[in-house]
Amino acid sequence: MRRVATAGYYALVLEGPSSDLSVGGRPGDASRSRETDASARPSEPRREIWFHRRIDIFTALKELWDFRELTITLAERDLRVRYKQAALGIAWAVIAPVVLMIAFTLLLNRFTKVNTAGAPYALFSYLGLLPWTFFSSSVSQGGLSLISNNDLLNKLYCPREVFPIATIADAAVDALIATCVLAVLFPITGFAPKAQVYYLPLLLDVLLMFTLAVTLAVSAVTVYARDLRLVLPLAIQVGLFVTPVVYGASAISGSKAFLIMYSAINPLVPVIDGLRSTVLNGMAPNWISLGVGAATSLAYLLAAFRLFKRLETGMADVA
Repeated sequence: MRRVATAGYYALVLEGPSSDLSVGGRPGDASRSRETDASARPSEPRREIWFHRRIDIFTALKELWDFRELTITLAERDLRVRYKQAALGIAWAVIAPVVLMIAFTLLLNRFTKVNTAGAPYALFSYLGLLPWTFFSSSVSQGGLSLISNNDLLNKLYCPREVFPIATIADAAVDALIATCVLAVLFPITGFAPKAQVYYLPLLLDVLLMFTLAVTLAVSAVTVYARDLRLVLPLAIQVGLFVTPVVYGASAISGSKAFLIMYSAINPLVPVIDGLRSTVLNGMAPNWISLGVGAATSLAYLLAAFRLFKRLETGMADVA
């Protein structure tokens, strides 16, 4: 601290760059000094001292694996809560796709003849409803999983993606239960599944990647944009008709280029079409369409995971 003389007045001034702090100066000197400092102060911190969160996918996956028991616990809790006081219990996992299958078989197929390549329409539609029900249940419930678990978000440290993944596990259990209906449908319709069912793991991998990608993205964005909760049911209803669930992919267009573009935008197209081709028709899936769907599903998943981790830091404060 040093003394400086200003027109007969002495002021004590701090040494250093912040010399605008003065004591004993003329009236108004301090206010003018603060105004000068405010105008010179930058509006934001220097970019070199900004905090940049680095996302290492392998570290994130390892941490997610370490919390696998929590994911299983959350999935088990949700299943117990959902079916504990329901009179029909787990039968509700079967009722929804069966009712839709009956409605489509009695109404839609009667007025609009769908090309099923010789397979019964009941099996044709049910094989489309199984992956669609799994996808729609995962997105609709997983999209709200972070909001519905707000208390845990504020009290428990864990990778936030365990909540939407737990809802996907619940939807997978429901889909597995609903698959048992095929054991009744095949004898009733007098139709036998083909030997090409060994292609199913490839189709299920694409389905799982795409479902996980959409669920992660929707759950992260919903925390910050609550209007998405109202848009989500409508989007799922529209998706039922733009996805070849009740009709074949060839019913829209017979062009191979269109089918490839369609598969890139909506990877559920090659999955559903592949299920029908392998199980009902005994043919290999369309490899070009399935390959494009698998590539885009992987791209969607990487982008959704990166988006989720970017938005993860503020979820507890906003949710």
